[in-house]
Formats: sequence, C-alpha cells, structure tokens
Amino acid sequence: MDQLGALGAFVQTAETGSFVAAARKLGLGASAVGKAVARLEARLQVQLFHRNTRKMALTQEGRLFLERCQRIFAEIEAAEEELAQTHVAPRGKLKVSLPLVAMLLTPVLADFMTAYPQIQLDLDFNDRLVDVVEEGFDVVLRTGQPSDSRLMSRNAGRFRLMIVAAPGYLAEYGTPSCPADLVVHRCLRGRSPTTGKLRPWPITSDVGQRIVIPETMSASVIDPLIDLAVSGHGIACLPPFAIRREIQDGRLVSLLDTYMRETEQFSILWPASRKVTPKLRAFIDFMAANLTPNVKEVTTPSSSPWGDRGEPS
Repeated sequence: MDQLGALGAFVQTAETGSFVAAARKLGLGASAVGKAVARLEARLQVQLFHRNTRKMALTQEGRLFLERCQRIFAEIEAAEEELAQTHVAPRGKLKVSLPLVAMLLTPVLADFMTAYPQIQLDLDFNDRLVDVVEEGFDVVLRTGQPSDSRLMSRNAGRFRLMIVAAPGYLAEYGTPSCPADLVVHRCLRGRSPTTGKLRPWPITSDVGQRIVIPETMSASVIDPLIDLAVSGHGIACLPPFAIRREIQDGRLVSLLDTYMRETEQFSILWPASRKVTPKLRAFIDFMAANLTPNVKEVTTPSSSPWGDRGEPS
C-alpha cells in the first residue's frame, strides 16, 4: 500500500506540475508528497523529475514511468467499476479519439451524454494515426478498416460518399452526366492531413477506367469544402452525414450516384489487452447503435451483444 501511495503521489505531481498542487488533490501536505516521490526515486534508483527553484519537469525516465503508472491506475479504476457494475450506473472518464469529420456527429455524442450523465467524455479530434495503447485512449472511432492487431473492433455502420454541387454552379458550368465529364469541372478536393495526399474519389467510368479528377482547390478539413460547394465554387466528394441538411434544403444536389463504387465504414476500436469496463461497453454499444448515418432516431441503452469476456459475440 505504501508503494501504491508513492505511485499516486508521483502521478499527481507529474499531472499537476508541483508537489503543492498534488498535495491539494491528495489531501496531504506538500512535504509528505515530496518525501514520497523522493523515496520512490531512491527505491527505483532513477531521477523522475528535473527540479529547480521555479519549476519541475519529468525526465525521460519519468515520462516512461508515468505512462505505465497511468495504465496501472486505469486498471484499478476498471476493476472497481467492474465490481460495482451490477448496482452502479457506468461512470468515470472515458478518453476518446475521433476523426475531425466526427465533429459533425456531435448530436450523437450529446445524446450519449444525456443517456449516461455519469460518464465524463475526454474527446480528442484529429486525423493522425494515434497509438491507442501507448497514448492511453480508452476507445477510438475511425473511418475505414482497422489494421492494428492489438485492437478489438466493431463495425458502427457503413456509408457511401456523395458527389455534390450547388444548383447555381450546375446552371453556370453544366451538369456532368458521366464521370469523364468531371475533367472539365472545378473540383474541390480533400487532402489527408497526415500524408498530404489528395483523397481519391471512389468513382469509375462506364468502361471501368479511373478518372483523373482535377484539383481546383484542396483542404485537409471538410468544412471549407462544404462551404465552397454550397457557394457554387465547384463539385465536391463528401460523406452524406456531413451534408444531410444541404441536400434536404436543396443547397446541394447529388450527382453520378450510380458510379460510386465504394462504401466507407465507421469502426470502433479499443485495446484488446484491457478489460472492457461498463463505461467503455456503454460507449461502444451506444455508438454502434446510433452512429450509422441512416438512423434517424437515437435509441436508448439496451441489452448488448457481448459475451462474458467483454467482446462482441
């Protein structure tokens, strides 16, 4: 227990940046926290912090040790939640990584918060390839097929991209009747923020040939592509849930639907090495039930297709 207390003092000091702040969170004196960390360093025979009169910072060894300690405390929290799950609602912090496009799905996240008010979401929106295990994420939402063998996955719904343009643009430049017509149009392209490469449009010609889509403008996020398409500046290829309102009110028109050759999918990923806690199980089940763009009404929490080991059956 003394060792666990020392680990807690170390983690709080690292996360708050000082013995005083750590002591305040732990309900101890600053000197007691400092001595606990010093004893820990002596036992490990390694320096965990660089200290001076103005600030303290983790050493390289300290950063590595912090990651491991945080996982230890996460496992302790998971064990406590699992023990209490029979009579306590899912609760606690859930660290989630989502793609930038998922910002358009915040209504679903809001409904989750309403359904599970005791779960605190820590959301990180980015399109980079995160290391779920090393960076301490509880769960990750991504588009495309999962490829990390360390992760469990669950399909949260499929969708097909749409080629769209504003009626005003089509009135001025004409409506493409086949994919080959796109080569003379103003095309608004998406670009990967990690690789810098243009995202391909999943469209083929009548004879199966790939069409070289021109690049009038490109962006690494989806919002300017939507705005520029609505403003009549070109044709864009976008996910349907991002432009549902624009399609419904006629600001954008769908084009070449019969030539779209691929579908995309949302995948929910979580570390296979960790026990599925009630809060994680609640999130996975809720997202799988409500994330599919074609679902019009959010369902309420219900029984889930999980086996005894916490994996989808």
